[in-house]
Order: sequence, then C-alpha cells, then structure tokens
Amino acid sequence: MDLDLKGRRALVCGSSQGMGLAIAKELSEMGAKVTLFARNEASLKKGLQELSPGDHDYLVADFDDLKAVEREVKKGLNNGAYHILVNNTGGPSPGSLVGADLLAFEIAMRRHLHVSHTLVQLLLPGMKEINFGRIVNIISTSVKVPIPGLGVSNTVRGAMASWSKTLANELGQFGITVNNILPGFINTSRIESLVAGKSKSQGKTEAEVEAEMKKTIPAGRFGEPSEIAAYAGLLCSNSGGYINGTSLRIDGGRTGSI
Repeated sequence: MDLDLKGRRALVCGSSQGMGLAIAKELSEMGAKVTLFARNEASLKKGLQELSPGDHDYLVADFDDLKAVEREVKKGLNNGAYHILVNNTGGPSPGSLVGADLLAFEIAMRRHLHVSHTLVQLLLPGMKEINFGRIVNIISTSVKVPIPGLGVSNTVRGAMASWSKTLANELGQFGITVNNILPGFINTSRIESLVAGKSKSQGKTEAEVEAEMKKTIPAGRFGEPSEIAAYAGLLCSNSGGYINGTSLRIDGGRTGSI
C-alpha cells in the first residue's frame, strides 16, 4: 500500500490528547507535516514532542470561539496549504434527550458542525489547487445506533454524518475524500467520564460499570487510540483515495447493526 504522506500537511483538531494526538502521531510517522490544534497550549507543546521528527507546529483556540478558530487557522495557512483535515472535538455531556436544554444543542452544533464547516471552507482552496484532499471526521457509533443517555450527542453526531456525506458527494470530483470514523468505547478521557457518570447515576463502582460495558463488546475490551489512528492514516493516504463518503465503525463489534 502507498501510505507515504511526505509533502502533505495535516491539521488535526483536538490533538492535545487521546484519539486526536494518536492520529497526529500516526500521520507524522507516515511523513506528513502536522499541525496540532486544541485549546490547551501546555498539552499541545507536550504533544508536539511525541510526534516523529519533522516540521510540525501547533495552533491554539477554544472551539467555542469560532472567530478565534478562524483567526488561528488563517495564521497556519500563512505557512502553506493543508491537504489533510481531521475534525475531532470532545463530545457533549451525557444526559437524556427530553431533559436537554436548547442551549446544549446550540453549543454542541457550534463546537462540532460549525467549526468543521468553517475549517473545510478555509482549507478547500489549497486542496483543490493540487487535486488532493482528505477530510476525516471523528464522530461516534451513535450515527448507526443511538446510545442511551447521550441525547444531545446522538443528535449532533447524526447531523455531522449527513453533512459529511453531502460534502463527499460535492468534493469527490476534485480528488478530495470525506469520511467518518465511528469509534466505539475507546480508552480516552471521554470513556473515563462516561464510566464515572454511570457509576454515580447507577450507584455502582467504576470497576463494575466498566466490566458491564465491556460485556456489550464482542471483542471483550475497550479499544486503543492507536487503533483509531491506524485507520485514519489509511483514509488519509493515497491508497485510501477510492474510499469516499463512508462511515467506518471501529468498535470491537459492539454496534448492533450490519
């Protein structure tokens, strides 16, 4: 397979930790110049040291501040076009759908859909210029089967998936692919938060909650960020050029649909 990304420049969102940082590391190992993008500068500086040697950098912005996001990315574009975009943002807080406040939807839509759309519009000219682009959105298996207790997240993730498929149809003619990765239960701070929340609401220990969650997974374990990163790397490569408009589940077989 052709997994060489030398000469490509990648912008990876939410890359100060977890899946975002794992993807950034993978792309750097494949030869890409990587820009980390998140709100915590100290974590970004630390993450930069974990990348394979190369001309990497970082941008700092809170994704709740769209103007700051736009300003920072324009700054990054001064150093050249980006050919790869990984959209990745922490999920909304758990909770039922009927009990959700409208503001929670607005915040989640801005943080996920609005930021992702803005980034695509900013990066698209550079991708079109060389007839190559890779857009990978890290979403959730809730796109296929809604997850109980994640009402706002399920709603927003579905919107992201529809946006992505529409974008793939529009951009395929320019050599640009748009795909989604749907992680299941992955060992990140997000899963730790979900376990803690279930523990509190159900009156069980976190160990008990974790064991019950793993029983729902045919693989019998949580996934690792590196397993998400491996498939992100494939989607960003030349060998992934005919994969477009798809939603790839990486969940150990947990999602109850074909």
